[in-house]
Amino acid sequence: MAENGQPVGEYIAVKALENGVTVTGVTRGAENKFLHTEKLEEGEVWIAQFTEHISAMKIRGRARVITAHGEIESGKN
Repeated sequence: MAENGQPVGEYIAVKALENGVTVTGVTRGAENKFLHTEKLEEGEVWIAQFTEHISAMKIRGRARVITAHGEIESGKN
């Protein structure tokens, strides 16, 4: 949350389409650093928010990523 209580960034949902999907949050700033990694099993859903600290997310494995801007599938079919 920002100081005014409003959400800082958009939410995304990641649905694992196979076991072992990883979602990693990357920090913003002069150096990008991996902040948090979550491992998902097939069918699990992870809902995450971009914040003043997280500016990017790396997704490894087959997953469906759902955002306000549309959907994309990661990994090989």
